[in-house]
Amino acid sequence: MINNSLYYSHKTACIDEGVSIGDGSKIWHFSNILKNSCIGKDCVIGQNVMIGPDVTIGNKCKIQNNVSIYKGVRIEDEVFCGPSCVFTNVYNPRAFIDRKNEFSLTLVKKGATIGANATVICGVTIGKYAIVGAGAVVKSDVPAYAVVAGVPAKQIGWACRCGLTLRFKRGQASCLDCGNEYVLKDKTITVVKESL
Repeated sequence: MINNSLYYSHKTACIDEGVSIGDGSKIWHFSNILKNSCIGKDCVIGQNVMIGPDVTIGNKCKIQNNVSIYKGVRIEDEVFCGPSCVFTNVYNPRAFIDRKNEFSLTLVKKGATIGANATVICGVTIGKYAIVGAGAVVKSDVPAYAVVAGVPAKQIGWACRCGLTLRFKRGQASCLDCGNEYVLKDKTITVVKESL
């Protein structure tokens, strides 16, 4: 549908039958949403984005220009996918071998950020509020609130829910911007005070 009262899609967007798009979402120029995909409420799908088939995207997500999200990917609420980031769904693809039965599931949890031109190799989980740096290649799971960068991606720090860097002293950190407070134990963050 174009200019539906519940969501907006640009006239050049291609939306297959069987697609579900939530209220308030916007689908921009030349984007292609393939069959049986589900996009939540209040999402922004940028120019030249390819989603699906059978992809699930939560509410309030921002998918920037030129992003490819293939079958096997599930994105929870409030996730940001930077320009030209890409997801894979087969670990060792060959053009001459059909490996559709080998698609691996990839999960991006609530509030995570994936930077521009990053590649997420199939089968990983990116934890809630994690940040993947621009150009990174993610080949293994990313813990909640972790900041990863590089090829292959390695953890370089921790981030607050608001996105600022956390500096832990004796296993505790307070965000100077939003006031959230965290405890770090055994490489796991627990929120002890949430202002945001």
